[in-house]
Amino acid sequence: QARLVESGGGLVQAGDSLTLSCVAYGGTLSRYAIGWFRQAPGKEAEFVAAVSRAGRAYYADSMLGRFTISRVIAEDTVYLQLNSLKSEDTAVYSCAAATIDLYKRPSRGDFDYWGQGTQVSVSS
Repeated sequence: QARLVESGGGLVQAGDSLTLSCVAYGGTLSRYAIGWFRQAPGKEAEFVAAVSRAGRAYYADSMLGRFTISRVIAEDTVYLQLNSLKSEDTAVYSCAAATIDLYKRPSRGDFDYWGQGTQVSVSS
């Protein structure tokens, strides 16, 4: 079982960009579909984006056009590019791995393994 580790979070200003990374220790991401979820204080976790093993991307409607998910096989890393950040994007962003590949926009229940998350804070 791979251990997922996220990195790249931080404190930025509104309008800035961040790139989050998800890697696996003790395994390889290429075996899994990978998703990103976020959870803001006092709110439920919400789906952000996901990429299937074949490379098909899925996005939450509210984030389409600002966020981009990508899988770099040579690096065995999945990235989430966050552009034009807003204060409401402040949350803990977590990556998750699904052993069954994705064929539609996923939900939390589709994923089997989760990382601890990385904090993204956007000041207005």
